[in-house]
Amino acid sequence: MPHAWRGPGSSEGGAGIAPETDRDVPPSGPAPSEPPHAPQPLRGQVRRVSVRGQVLDALRTALLEGELVPGKVYSAPVLGERFGVSATPVREAMQQLACEGAVEVVPNRGFRVVCRDARELAELAEVRALIEVPVMLRLAHAVPAQRWAEFGALAEAATGPAGCADRAGYVLADRAFHRALLGLAGNQQLVQTADDLHRRAQWPRVAGSGSCRRASLLAHAAEHAQLLDALAAHDLARVESLVRDHFRTEC
Repeated sequence: MPHAWRGPGSSEGGAGIAPETDRDVPPSGPAPSEPPHAPQPLRGQVRRVSVRGQVLDALRTALLEGELVPGKVYSAPVLGERFGVSATPVREAMQQLACEGAVEVVPNRGFRVVCRDARELAELAEVRALIEVPVMLRLAHAVPAQRWAEFGALAEAATGPAGCADRAGYVLADRAFHRALLGLAGNQQLVQTADDLHRRAQWPRVAGSGSCRRASLLAHAAEHAQLLDALAAHDLARVESLVRDHFRTEC
């Protein structure tokens, strides 16, 4: 596993997480005056959440890239040393990942990255299809054909990272595309539930060879444009087939 993991906003080869010591230094000079009884800002809490968010982003990227190995146990203090932060924000981030089904708590040891077997992935695909296929069929029937052209840019946005074999970038673009389509249904609970299932289906995975992964990602990305064409044509049978196949071949 690399010494430091990349995360959103990071420089190449680094985790991109500001040391906690830098964040805890109070500003120099006199404090600005405040009106009487004004609530005091919760500096420590806000900054700790910010560090936790950066750690969470970096851990998610490591999961998507296969740098956190399924079945292996990782302790918060050891990961904290890699990120240059204390164990607390790492532990909080890992607890969030546990809620999302990416890791599981191992008492007195740390967190084990879950192993997704073929059966679990098939079950996730089945549940996603049960939720999303009826919605997409309803949208295909009701939404005007020209409206689907508005989603072409989102479909294209997934092609770039796919061509670079950037799985972390691809899965973010993939989820953004599907969230946007489902958003037309006007049901935010549906969008959130579907997105959670989508995330669970995407990680963790062990990174494969570069060429195979690139080909797989490009094929998966191409299905976005195919789906938009089927939706615009009101081809319900084609829409259902594409959605089900897209879920079964999740990258």
